[in-house]
Amino acid sequence: MKLMERMASQRRPSGSGPDDLRKALEGAVEGEVRFEAGDRALYAADASNYREVPIGVVLPRTREDVIATVRVCRDFDVPVLMRGGGTSLAGQCCNAAVVIDTSKYFNRILEIDPDRRIARVEPGARLDDLRDAAAPHGLTFGPDPATHRWCTLGGMIGNNSCGVHSIMARFHGPGPRTEHQVEELEVLTYDGEILRVGETPEAEVDEIIRAGGRRGEIYRRMRELRDREAPLIRERFPPIPRRVSGYNLDQLLPENDFHVARALVGSECTCVNVLEATVRLIPDPPCRTLLVAAYPTVFEAGDHVPQLLQLQPLAIEGIDDLLVEFLRKSDLHEEAASQLLADAGAWLLVEFGGETQEEADRRADEAKRLVEGQEDAPVIHVYASPQVQEEVWAIRESGLAATAWVPGEDDSWPGWEDSAVPPEAVGLYLRGLRSLFDKYGYRAALYGHFGDGCIHCRINFELSSDDGVARYRAFLDEAADLVLEHGGSLSGEHGDGQARAELLERMYGTEIVRAFREFKSIWDPDWRMNPGKVVQADSPTEDLRIGPEVTLPDVETHFKFPNDDGSFARAAQRCVGVGQCRKTDGGTMCPSYMVLAEEKHTTRGRAHLLFEMLVGDPVRNGWGDEYVKESLDLCLSCKGCKSECPVDVDVATYKAEFLAHYYEENRRPLSAHAFGNIDLWSRLAATAPDLANLLVQMPGVADLGKAAIGVARERRIPRFAARTFRQWWEQRPAAGDGGQRVILWPDTFNNHFHPSTAIAAVEVLEDAGCAVALPEAVLCCGRPLYEFGMLGRAKRLLLTILDTMRDDIRAGIPIVGLEPSCVAVFRDELCELFPDDPDARRLSQQVFTLAEFLGTRLDGYKPPRMHGKAIVHGHCHHKSVLGFDSYPELLASAGLDVDVLDSGCCGMAGAFGFEKEKYDVSIAAGERVVLPAVRAADAGTMVVADGFSCREQIAQQTERQALHLAEVLQRGIRDAAGTDVRRSVSAGTPEAIRGATSPVLGAAALFGAVVVGSAITRQLRRLL
Repeated sequence: MKLMERMASQRRPSGSGPDDLRKALEGAVEGEVRFEAGDRALYAADASNYREVPIGVVLPRTREDVIATVRVCRDFDVPVLMRGGGTSLAGQCCNAAVVIDTSKYFNRILEIDPDRRIARVEPGARLDDLRDAAAPHGLTFGPDPATHRWCTLGGMIGNNSCGVHSIMARFHGPGPRTEHQVEELEVLTYDGEILRVGETPEAEVDEIIRAGGRRGEIYRRMRELRDREAPLIRERFPPIPRRVSGYNLDQLLPENDFHVARALVGSECTCVNVLEATVRLIPDPPCRTLLVAAYPTVFEAGDHVPQLLQLQPLAIEGIDDLLVEFLRKSDLHEEAASQLLADAGAWLLVEFGGETQEEADRRADEAKRLVEGQEDAPVIHVYASPQVQEEVWAIRESGLAATAWVPGEDDSWPGWEDSAVPPEAVGLYLRGLRSLFDKYGYRAALYGHFGDGCIHCRINFELSSDDGVARYRAFLDEAADLVLEHGGSLSGEHGDGQARAELLERMYGTEIVRAFREFKSIWDPDWRMNPGKVVQADSPTEDLRIGPEVTLPDVETHFKFPNDDGSFARAAQRCVGVGQCRKTDGGTMCPSYMVLAEEKHTTRGRAHLLFEMLVGDPVRNGWGDEYVKESLDLCLSCKGCKSECPVDVDVATYKAEFLAHYYEENRRPLSAHAFGNIDLWSRLAATAPDLANLLVQMPGVADLGKAAIGVARERRIPRFAARTFRQWWEQRPAAGDGGQRVILWPDTFNNHFHPSTAIAAVEVLEDAGCAVALPEAVLCCGRPLYEFGMLGRAKRLLLTILDTMRDDIRAGIPIVGLEPSCVAVFRDELCELFPDDPDARRLSQQVFTLAEFLGTRLDGYKPPRMHGKAIVHGHCHHKSVLGFDSYPELLASAGLDVDVLDSGCCGMAGAFGFEKEKYDVSIAAGERVVLPAVRAADAGTMVVADGFSCREQIAQQTERQALHLAEVLQRGIRDAAGTDVRRSVSAGTPEAIRGATSPVLGAAALFGAVVVGSAITRQLRRLL
């Protein structure tokens, strides 16, 4: 029975509704209560095929908040669902319930006891936070799913998670699954009972039952259930490492000491809410060696698993050749793939550990000799280098990225993505599964935790038509029969949820499934805990996020979305919910989430909201929806998602498209005209820079100008250069024509605000033997326009560039850009707007950053020799769109000791950091890594950053001035020539700006000053 039908069939408080429920919750909890349409839409889906819009969302701060939330929901007779990272693949994390999201606040690690090897955690605690806290004691938490950086312990308990190193937990710890690591749980039932449960000797069970009350009733009924069904439980629960399907009734058996906590693990919030968990920790070998074995087929790789298990490795992972093919089609980990031995059909990655590297190497060598001694021995290579091991592991960890959205392949989906068999049956099961794929016309890469018998795959189910859904359902039945023939489990890691729950009767039989229903009823007699999942579940073909009944509108867009068949709707479906954007350390994606910990500020949240906008319920205002705009508004357009998201969700592009449509119906604020049209205001200022600087520096006028356009009062007003780079260029003596012809792109920022950087670039390029030229006309790529959805003018500017430079483009003349965000326009937005224009494609392939051109495109270039240290902060677009490796390599080849900061976004992000309402987020993003690192650097260490925004953030928040790569190399050239370079390093040329300088803010401040009283403003605004 569908959830809403179940609810309608039961009594509800008269006169109550969502508003009354919301008000009651707001009055009862300290945390946050969210019932708006956008909030509900954010939680409508997880990483599965399913979608159900919740009633509302609560973000509890304390256990008392969870208790109060459940009490209020009980008063209103509405269901509840506790949720962590929201990455479940079987649909258990979406329901028409009140969702309790523990991940933002209720996430502390309460205790680490290294002597007892246990930890106490709140359910929202992230796995890697626990592992980091345990690491100084040489301990770790055994299960480690691929989402370990952002998944929560509560979610792992709910799903009974495992992971790559579950073998380590099996051989060197209590067992492979999360259930084996749980010692004790504090739980809350829907009817308000709070219990601390764990291992319970029979005498203690007797005592609890004699004490009576709700607790006594629960234990009495569980023991009755256990005693009645014990023979069937022993008979029908497969004794395999990865039996995750169903409830853990086996943990109630006498031989398992009536372990109630472990019986509740994997119940997917259908029985209780977890308030606290006490979990076990295991020793973590500090040294690792990786053995890679290449086989003709994945079936033979599976056949060899039992042999390798004899040596008790830490992990045995398998991948097939189709996964590697998909990686290459998706341009993922090509260099890492070269570490795999060529001409193979499959590989096993076998990891060994030890207290010393010698011990780990010895274990790997033993395995190598064992396998090579067999008649059908694979080709083997052993890797001791941590860097190489990391590269190879990246291939396996990219399984989802490699199989979700593969160019030239059909869309693939979960649904049969984690079946498990005994490890000795892996080869046979893989043969049968491949035959079943062939029967149904499916194509899927096979990979996974072969050492524990768990097989991962995403299959190209066709879920958007009735025939496709019927075929999917028929496949599930046959796949279930196949795995059960081999003594396996429907789920070996991800749980049943809605995807597999209806198949549990095939696996366990009618009697055990009846026992599952009884177990749930013992804990949740009103069936209000995550109803419709695991038992009495909705069909796996209902509630499909992309199902036959879901029709998304075709909308006309500026961007052509060439990687999504020209469809914005398809682009909005791209997110698969894996949640990698929820990490809070390392990389670039997502800076606003890293400082705010809000789901709506993740790549996933924004993509889901855009999808919900197209669905039209509960987000109903289309392109004009304010909640969608609010979510996108704090996107810094860093494009970290374009490279770090496993499926290349590109929120910066989606944001630009959304704003273009949003402002068709809404008036753009003055700040959009000020910041977006920097090139116009800068060209105006260049006609009278002294007057422009007087306006933006005049006491009172500058503050009034900032206020007029919404600039944060804390931001300083810059000065325009007294002489632009182009003016300098026109006045310099003619240079020789020898050498390779190179066009230097004079972007608005370096032309009008930091001409010293462009002058340094000319010197560096000419020293490298190049003949430098500029575009004949004054051109602009329009970078700032995208941040405000001003795509009409952006397209016109790009078309002007194509027309003006067509001869140079077709001649293949390289173009060197100094501002990474401008170079990124040519590599990214240009091709997204004009994918079918051959000159646009040519231009995108011949525009380079200075580091890229010198390091990889100019044969024989050797940078000047330098000494000293340099800390390098990479611009977001440089890292996410352009490729950053050549940058530190070039500096290192010059002799510098280079430290590349893992700093993510500096927080300035063009105009973002200057806008009043975004100032705090901007500073918080910078304070994560880059600003503290710059302050900590000694005076002799160079601070290097190419992005103007990055250099401005550093200048305004520290006492240091960052150098552009061109200025660093210029310094080396002049040092070698004995020239005094102090001015070139600190200020560049007399035209350089003194103090804090920002092209974005300078142009904006000029515009603001003009707005408040200048007649010129009225003329300029008519031009817009």
